[in-house]
Amino acid sequence: MGHAFVPALPGAAAVRALACRAGLPQAVDDLVADEVPIALQYNGISHAVMLASPLELEDFAVGFSLSEGLVDDASEIYDVEPEDTCNGVVLHIEIATRCLVRLKERRRTLAGRTGCGLCGTESLDQALPRIGRPVAPLTLDVHALSHALREMRTLQALQSATGATHAAAWCDAAGHVQLLREDVGRHNALDKLIGALARGRRDAAQGFFAVTSRASYEMVQKTARAGVGVLAAISAPTALAVRTAEDAGLCLIGFARGTDWVAYSGTERLILEMHHE
Repeated sequence: MGHAFVPALPGAAAVRALACRAGLPQAVDDLVADEVPIALQYNGISHAVMLASPLELEDFAVGFSLSEGLVDDASEIYDVEPEDTCNGVVLHIEIATRCLVRLKERRRTLAGRTGCGLCGTESLDQALPRIGRPVAPLTLDVHALSHALREMRTLQALQSATGATHAAAWCDAAGHVQLLREDVGRHNALDKLIGALARGRRDAAQGFFAVTSRASYEMVQKTARAGVGVLAAISAPTALAVRTAEDAGLCLIGFARGTDWVAYSGTERLILEMHHE
């Protein structure tokens, strides 16, 4: 017998499916993660289209703008207006004039190109920019990290229901999750978290980020641009991510699962006192 009722959940869609359990096929009602095109327009100029979970889109607009360096501060974003269309959602974002000039200049350098380079850029300096701001000199007790990972699992409602989303969490020094965002995309989840922190005027540097994904260069870059000094990921980093973290003075942790972890940079920030019987 299939499930009689599947409760509604933001970011998920109810579907009818055929499942085989214990060798017995049966019709079931199920929840799958929703994924829609999200177009970001700045002062009427189309900039990017991302596939994302259709929730907390104002957070996404602010976080994306900050982490991609389109604005330097959330105060330079004057308005975010989502518009539902038959093909997806358009985020109409109003930004300061000086930011718009910078955005137009970036777009102008791409005119006439036939390929799509890394991050839509045409030079190595643009593709791999140095992080201009220092990250917070946060120290982290490894026991707090383990606590944060356990707490994160209990807060991922969309992942629990669908099994298809990533999460990014902002945790305090004691390992308590203060804020968490989910999305089908790992970059999107982190952007939403950064945007939520900025919109709430919270000092991101007072805590650390934990993510349910690998630690790519982009994840390190977004963390550093937010001024956060520690990024913990449940999967592996890339070599470029490690080099970028070292250059930014960021503590990068991979394979963070339970009480296990591997620190690739900033190990001097870790408090390693072990508990003895």
